[in-house]
Amino acid sequence: MLSVRDLSVVYDSPGGPVRAVAGVDLDVARGEFVGVVGESGCGKSTLLFAIAQLLSPPARISHGSVVFQGSDLVTMTDRQLAKVRWRDYSVVMQSAMNALNPVTSIGNQFRDAIVAHAKRTPAEIRRRSVEVMELVGIDPVHLDSYPHQLSGGMRQRAMIAMALLFTPDLVIMDEPTSALDVVAQRSLMAQIKQLQRALGFAIVFVTHDMSLVSHYCDKLLVMYAGQVVETGPTRTVFDAPSHPYSRGLLDAFPSVRGTRVQLSGIPGAPPDLGEDFAGCRFAARCPSVRTPCHTNPPELYPVGPVQARCLQYADAFAAAWREPIGVSPA
Repeated sequence: MLSVRDLSVVYDSPGGPVRAVAGVDLDVARGEFVGVVGESGCGKSTLLFAIAQLLSPPARISHGSVVFQGSDLVTMTDRQLAKVRWRDYSVVMQSAMNALNPVTSIGNQFRDAIVAHAKRTPAEIRRRSVEVMELVGIDPVHLDSYPHQLSGGMRQRAMIAMALLFTPDLVIMDEPTSALDVVAQRSLMAQIKQLQRALGFAIVFVTHDMSLVSHYCDKLLVMYAGQVVETGPTRTVFDAPSHPYSRGLLDAFPSVRGTRVQLSGIPGAPPDLGEDFAGCRFAARCPSVRTPCHTNPPELYPVGPVQARCLQYADAFAAAWREPIGVSPA
């Protein structure tokens, strides 16, 4: 249903272009739940905004395609995008309080969204608004409420209800649970999963919460410095991460089960995306770095059911990887 190929996004700056997303590939099938994880600033949200065609200057797509249901969204005009956006795919923003209009009732915002994409009578608009509010577990009486009169969880549910007004095939979610406590997070995610199973839409879901990914996502993309460094079935990545960065993320995440272990973070900081990279972007922070890593940029190599961007899986460098570490991180 969705096929992203070699997608690159840059932010134009006085110091030159900052490459926030570099050559990302992504396939999403109907009814699939795809998670995108990584540190802050790794390009997760930029990737989603590029897929949804919601980038604004100084951000721009410099290369690649986003083919949704057979049409490349990148080459579409604004008028063409208006016909498919929200009707065929929709977006749930990170902060509902910022995404919702604070001076307009929820019902009026639903009405505006419907009128912008279809011709409906006031009775039909009201009926559909009531239906989607009930879908997400909110009393339809709150259609007359303003965003500030709702709790954080209810605002997020209202945003999801708005995204489902036309029952789209794809819903793009940018950290919808980041402003919620853990109880509200679990309740909201359970509601999203239930709706997905009932209605059959696909989800691309950005988060930094590994527990949510583990419980709800079918497929996982791990991003670092604008690139996908590992992708595959979520359970496989969690049980046996192939990339050193994926292992670092999981080692930094506490578990409530099993033996008690010392949490270990990832030393250092992500690289400056405005720089040119000669080798692996994770080399300066990698605990297993080898000499070739500093000069040879890795591709995504197959490792069983997953793909990992690490030279240890490239035949040409496998022998060098088995040698003792020769060059310490810079």
